[in-house]
Parts: sequence; structure tokens; C-alpha cells
Amino acid sequence: MNLPNVISELVKTQNNFDSAAYAQCFAETAVVFDEGKTHTGKKEIEQWIDKSNKDYKATMEPVDYDEKENILSAKISGTFPGSPIILKFHFEIADGKIQHLKVTE
Repeated sequence: MNLPNVISELVKTQNNFDSAAYAQCFAETAVVFDEGKTHTGKKEIEQWIDKSNKDYKATMEPVDYDEKENILSAKISGTFPGSPIILKFHFEIADGKIQHLKVTE
């Protein structure tokens, strides 16, 4: 599977539970939508993923990538009910950084 560099880096930092490095994959004004909530800017994104890492200890295993639509399907395993689950990560990428991420089932 041929992932853009920034998505490969995002997966690596998630699996290392490195919230600061994870946030560096995003543009300064990036927006993340997950679990009905919107997180705007690197600082909020880092706080969101840090809390998620502590609460769920979730790891990502890419299973498919739609290059045309920039959608990564990944098996997410962690300490949450229903684990593992396949989630879709809808990316907008510009200048090597994630501008927008929406997580769906």
C-alpha cells in the first residue's frame, strides 16, 4: 500500500503514542472531526490525541487506501468497547501537512 508520507508518519506516531509528533503532521489551522467533536489547530489536536491515547491506547493498522479520495481504512485496536474496529480516515492534504481529517465508521 502506497501511503503519502504524512499519513505514514501519522500511523507511526499513533502507534508510538507520541501525541506531539502526531500533531506535527497537521497544518497550524488544521481541523479534525472525530466522535462528533471538532478540534481546530495543532494545540487542540495534540490535546485530543493525547487524551485518546490515554483513554483507549489505540493502534492503527492500515488495511486500504483510496488514493483518489484520500481515504485510509485502518483496523483500530485498543482498550475501547468493540475493539478492534475498522475506521475510515478522510484526509485533505496540502504542502505535506494534513489540513482536514474526518474519522468515520
